[in-house]
Amino acid sequence: MSLAEILTGFRNDDGDLPDSSLVELSELDSEEMALLAQSWDDIAPERRSIIISRLVELADSNVTLNFHAVFKHCLGDTYTEVRKEAVRGLWECEKTSLIESLIGLLEEDPSEAVQAEAARALGRFVLLVENGTITSEYASRIAHTLLNITDDSTRPMDVRRQALEAVAPLSLPEVRTAIGDNYLSRDDRLRISSVRAMGRSCDPSWLPVLLRELGSADAEMRREVAEALGGIEGKDTVPQLAELIYDDDVDVKLATIRSLGNIGDAEASECLKQCLDDPNEAVSQTAEEALQELVNREDMSSFLI
Repeated sequence: MSLAEILTGFRNDDGDLPDSSLVELSELDSEEMALLAQSWDDIAPERRSIIISRLVELADSNVTLNFHAVFKHCLGDTYTEVRKEAVRGLWECEKTSLIESLIGLLEEDPSEAVQAEAARALGRFVLLVENGTITSEYASRIAHTLLNITDDSTRPMDVRRQALEAVAPLSLPEVRTAIGDNYLSRDDRLRISSVRAMGRSCDPSWLPVLLRELGSADAEMRREVAEALGGIEGKDTVPQLAELIYDDDVDVKLATIRSLGNIGDAEASECLKQCLDDPNEAVSQTAEEALQELVNREDMSSFLI
């Protein structure tokens, strides 16, 4: 079936959307994209949303499929759900040409959901800068944008939180200041995001703050602290962190187990073994998976040596 026939079928609101047709949108060349662009707006908005969501699912399940050209076109769609899903679909795209498009959506899109998704996607490029995959020349532009959003009290709270969490891995003094300032906020949501940002920063200087919060009365805060400690991988924190394997909140226990697995020293391993007999199946299974991951890492280290 030709691309023109597939697009005609897409315009039929009651028509099926078989995977065999959707995969034909992978790796479209410039002429094929021009044809799609001509026909795309003739498809009903809800139908376009379903198509894009299906493409995201297909790309997640099959790494050989590449719908980036379609997703990039849909960043300018008139329908909110299509734009949001298009940003999600571009999560694995590492082309720096995408940065300005994401910044535009974050700063100007009328939808809070799209803004938040764009902030989250910029976090991917923050990691690429920190890992040296892309040059540091992009760091200033991304950091400036995300920090401005974080500090803008007129912005929706979820967008500000996503911006703070996204910028956290950048090793810049102003990022550290933003994390600290938001930790002191009276808004519990910003405090939660600042703790999450501490973990994403991998900065051990936050450990004293995180350890103080281990005794928080708020289960969500304890869970975020446990995950943050795992992100920083501070071996000296294992005795305090291990206390949370007895927490009354299951989600806190699961986060603690995952973090102990990330830290992975002998003491953490012993704590994980204690969880294998937990009556809660999710807890025991997560502990077993964490221990197996430790074994796999040790085997790989031995192999490399």
